Amino acid sequence: MSDPKRVDLKVKQKKAVLVAVVLPGAQRELEDPLDELKGLAKTAGVVPVATLVQNRLNPDARSCVGKGKLEELKMLAEDSGADTILFDNNLTPSQARVLEKEIGKVIVDRSELILSIFAEHARTHEAQLQVQLAQQLYMRTRLKRLWTHLERTEGATGSTGGPGEQQIEIDRRLIDTKVADLKAQLKELEQRRERQVAHRRSQLTVSLVGYTNAGKSTLMRALTGSDVYVADQLFATLDTRTRVWNIPHLGKVLLSDTVGFIRDLPHNLVASFRSTLEEARHADVLLHVVDASSPSAEQQIATVNEVLKEIGIDGSQAILVLNKADAVKDRSILDALRANHATSVSVSALERVGFEQLASLVSERLGNGFIELTLETSVSDGKLFAFLARHAEVLEQTYTEERSTIRCRLPRRYQVEVSRQFPNVHIATDESASLNDSNPPVSGHEIPFEESAAVVTAQ
Repeated sequence: MSDPKRVDLKVKQKKAVLVAVVLPGAQRELEDPLDELKGLAKTAGVVPVATLVQNRLNPDARSCVGKGKLEELKMLAEDSGADTILFDNNLTPSQARVLEKEIGKVIVDRSELILSIFAEHARTHEAQLQVQLAQQLYMRTRLKRLWTHLERTEGATGSTGGPGEQQIEIDRRLIDTKVADLKAQLKELEQRRERQVAHRRSQLTVSLVGYTNAGKSTLMRALTGSDVYVADQLFATLDTRTRVWNIPHLGKVLLSDTVGFIRDLPHNLVASFRSTLEEARHADVLLHVVDASSPSAEQQIATVNEVLKEIGIDGSQAILVLNKADAVKDRSILDALRANHATSVSVSALERVGFEQLASLVSERLGNGFIELTLETSVSDGKLFAFLARHAEVLEQTYTEERSTIRCRLPRRYQVEVSRQFPNVHIATDESASLNDSNPPVSGHEIPFEESAAVVTAQ
């Protein structure tokens, strides 16, 4: 089923001509139109030997580039010794067929290149299944391109499908079977992930999202002290990682990193990685990490918000983290970004600058769901102490001979749980405390008090 001319891009250092057809509204005037494709090529292990850029109102229906540029591309490929043509555009199957026939080189469009990189970087079983599914769906629409070398035959009673069309039908059935199997495996993993995420709802969660290579992994490593993988390349990591972030005056929260996004990310890939992004969908706070030093920062912000919207997340509610502030040479660029995005903070993950302001913003956002409590209990009430260690920030603790008084900050959603887990308590709610609608205050009432009970008073 595979084209004999095609081998994995990772097999050797292929030489490639990079091509971009820039359309109106691309909004890439401030950057080299091929800058991102160069990064993708580098990540895939491809050596660019020549470039070609054409500005058009619309892609040519036959070959994407115009007739004159097609001839120029053929000459570039021959003169440079390239064996591959990388397009920054997504090509239709017919465009790819025409280009390969006219130029005689392997044609790889943007989606295929990204899928190849994802396949190379997938480490976990789930990520590998997700990439395989996206590849199969991508290949299904391009089967005809792989069998053009088989001639069409005519039957005695009329026109019948020749060996090429017969093989396409066989391959299509094989792909459909493979897709069904991959979807079933991913569904099982998705259900498992949903249970894991639901289990974490008892803890505060913060999720990192952003354009690929915005510095999310570096930021996570700096904030949590973890040893997550960091590399200066696109899509260095594909798997969601979760670590503990200890925020001053707030306590421990779970910080999750997700796969980076990119312009024109293949739709099938977004759909395949939907379950991986479950962490972001259910996070209490979303941190949208941006490479503030990129001239395309605003365009990248818009791209991420579009992908977030596709998976059901409102990106406008995220805290914008303007990372790599140390690399921004013109301060007015940061000022403009912050002026355009009210809830934002400038940081440098590399130099660990701006972390206090970031922690303060996150703490304020999470703190809106907190209530201050004073608890009185027996000094031997280990169950309550363990509960507070998991869910609360202890502000003050005093002891008498047999009793302990604890002042703490607790997420409001646990207020009812305190009453449920410690039923033999006297609970007095301060009427001055402001409580949200989702967690109404527990009515003050008298319950028989036992030695192990806690007295809870809202501040």
